[in-house]
Amino acid sequence: MAHVKRQSVRGAASFFLRTVLLQAIGLATIFILSSFFSPEDFAVYGIVVQIIGILVFFSDIGLAAALIQAKSSPTENDYKTAFSLQQLLSWLIFGICVLIATSGFLVDKTGAQTANWILLALGFSFPLASLKTIPAIQLERELDFSKLVIPQIVEQLLFNIILVALAWQGMGAMSYAPAILIRSIVGVVVMHLIRPWWPKFGIHPSSVKKLLGYGVKFQLNDLLARVKDNLFFLALGLYLPLKDFGYVQWAKNWSMYPYNMTVQNVMAVTFPTFSRLQGQTHLLKRAIEKSLFFISLAIFPILIGMSVFIYPLVTLISQYNKWQPAVLSVIMFTLSILGSALSTPLTNTLNAIGKISTTLKLMVFWTTLTWVLTPLLVIRFGYQGVAISALVISLTSVMPFWFVKKYVPIEPWDQVWRQVLASLLMAMIGVLGMPWWLTSLPMMMIGMILTSLVYLVVLILTGYQKLKFEVRSILQHR
Repeated sequence: MAHVKRQSVRGAASFFLRTVLLQAIGLATIFILSSFFSPEDFAVYGIVVQIIGILVFFSDIGLAAALIQAKSSPTENDYKTAFSLQQLLSWLIFGICVLIATSGFLVDKTGAQTANWILLALGFSFPLASLKTIPAIQLERELDFSKLVIPQIVEQLLFNIILVALAWQGMGAMSYAPAILIRSIVGVVVMHLIRPWWPKFGIHPSSVKKLLGYGVKFQLNDLLARVKDNLFFLALGLYLPLKDFGYVQWAKNWSMYPYNMTVQNVMAVTFPTFSRLQGQTHLLKRAIEKSLFFISLAIFPILIGMSVFIYPLVTLISQYNKWQPAVLSVIMFTLSILGSALSTPLTNTLNAIGKISTTLKLMVFWTTLTWVLTPLLVIRFGYQGVAISALVISLTSVMPFWFVKKYVPIEPWDQVWRQVLASLLMAMIGVLGMPWWLTSLPMMMIGMILTSLVYLVVLILTGYQKLKFEVRSILQHR
C-alpha cells in the first residue's frame, strides 16, 4: 500500500504540473480564438465534436476500464484481444464518419464543407488513438503517471500552436482539421517511444468473456453519459440557430476549463488508485476524502472567479463584446460545475470498487432529467435554458454521497465546508465591487487579486491546521 500511495502522489504531482502547463496554453488559445472565431465557427466545431463524442462509445466497449480495474494482472491474450477489438471498432467509426461526410448532413446544417473535414480528421484519429491504448493501460496499472502525461503534453502543445497559427491566417474553423491530425500522429510516436508495445492481433474467447463482464456495465454507464451530453448537445445544435448554439458551445467551453484543470486530472489518477485499494476500506476512505478536500480547495475559487469576472472581461475587451449574449450561460454553466466537482470523485469510486450498477442508476436518473427538463427550459428561455437546466440538475449531485457512504464511511462535509465559506465570501466581495471592476482592465485585475486574497485569508483563518495536516500527509506519503 505504501507503493500505491507513493506512486499516486507522484502521479498527482505529474498531472498537476501537466495541468498548469496545458491549461495555461489552453486559456491563451481560447483567448486568441475568441477574437478570431465567430460564434458560428465555435458552433461548427461543437456540432462535429458531439457526433464524435457519440461514436467514442463504440470505440472501446469498456475494454480499457476493465483492464485497469482488474484485480489480477492482465495476460498477453487480454491485451491482444482488447487491441484487436479496438482496431476493428475504430476503423468502423472512421467508416461511419466517411458516410456522414458524404451524406451532406453537416453541409445542410452549417452551410460549409469545413465540418466534413473536421469530422474526417477526428474520425481518422480513432485508429491512431487505439495504437496508444495498451501502452497507456500498462502505465496506468503501474501508476506510472509521470510517463503517461508526456504524450498528452506534446499532443496538446502541438495542437494549440497549430490551431492558433492557422486561425491567425484566417482559416476559421478549418484550422481544427490539420491540428487534429498532427496531434494524433505525434501522440502515437511519443507514446511508443516511452512505452513500446508492438501491435499484436488475436481475439481469445476467454479474454473477451472476462473483459466484457465488467466492460459492458461500464460501457452502459458511458452510453448514458453520452446520451445525456453528446447526443443531447447534438440535438440542440441541430435545433438551435447556428449562432445561438455557438454561444452555448463557447459558454460550455469556458466553464469546463476549471473542471479539466482539477477534477479531470485527479480522476485520471484516482480511478486506478482506488481500484488498487479495493478491500482496504480505511485507506480508501482517506483517499476519497483527500480527493474531495484538494479538488474543492482548487476548483471553488476558480469557478467563483470566473463567474464574477466574465462580464467585466467581455465588456472591457472590445474583441470580446460579441460574446456578451453568452455571459449568463457562462455563469450558470460554471456554477453547475460545483456539484460535478464533488460528485465525480464519488461516482468514480463506485466504478473503481466494482459498484457499476449503482452508477448506472444515477446516470439513468441524470439522463432522463436532462432530456425532460432542458427542452422545456429552452422553449421558455431560448438557448439560455441549456445553462439554466445544467445549474438546476447540478443540485442533485448530493446523491452519490449517499451511495458511497453505504460502502465507505466517508465524512465529506469536513473536507469542504471551509472552502464553501471562503468561496461565498469571495463571491460577495466580487459582486459588491463590480462597479469598480468595470471601470478598466487594471481595476479588473485588482478585483481578481483582492477576491483571491479574501478566499485565502478566510481559508487560513478557518482551516490552517487542516490544510497543514493534509499537505504534510501527502508530502510524507502517509
